[in-house]
Amino acid sequence: MAYKQEQVKPYNEAEPKKNQVEAMFDNIAPTYDANNRIMSLGIDRRWRNRGIHLLAQHHPDILLDVATGTGDFAVLAARQTGARHIIGADISEGMMQVGRRKIEKLGLQHIISFQKEDCTKLSFPEGMFDAVTATFGIRNFQDLDQGLREMCRVLKPGGHLLILELSQPSRFPMKQLFKIYSHVMMPVAGCLIARDTKAYTYLSKSIEAFPQGEQMQQILQKAGFSQIYWERLTLGVCTLYLATK
Repeated sequence: MAYKQEQVKPYNEAEPKKNQVEAMFDNIAPTYDANNRIMSLGIDRRWRNRGIHLLAQHHPDILLDVATGTGDFAVLAARQTGARHIIGADISEGMMQVGRRKIEKLGLQHIISFQKEDCTKLSFPEGMFDAVTATFGIRNFQDLDQGLREMCRVLKPGGHLLILELSQPSRFPMKQLFKIYSHVMMPVAGCLIARDTKAYTYLSKSIEAFPQGEQMQQILQKAGFSQIYWERLTLGVCTLYLATK
């Protein structure tokens, strides 16, 4: 299936996807963490732990967490990778404000900082980071290819990219169950908790439109990555990618 890059937008077809994604996450930021835990039944923690286990083996010192949201993965990386400095980058100031309060409460300000960035036009110099991570955010990029090229650019030679992204299960009965879950339960939860049904309707559509597996592997290679390892988690609900520059 071709990647429908410009076809899936949160609210309307007129405005650029980037602007709509920023507004959407600013809107749902106060309830984002709670909604994630409810909708994933807490399984997202296992996915993050699997990713950080693989990344920690490479001992990154300076790490960029792209589409950091409220900083959950940045916090996990600070605790388990031994990284000296982590920058959480996101287009949504609302999400990062939640993240700043979180790291202040946890006392991690000396390791984690947040910076507003368009992840397809990163402001960082070439070869700055030992590792770049992106958890459940790259499907929101307006230009996936450009975003991946930017992540490759700011990595040091031999540095690692870790991606966790929601994906469609391909086998019966999980494929059918997930479709019901994503098209019915996600929008209902979005309405009840975040009061934004369109945001969570967009979520299910963006998962369906996003490349996965071998197709994503080819896209990563095109962006400049090699030694690409990927695995499906929880019967294909999430896919993990680990690649080297």
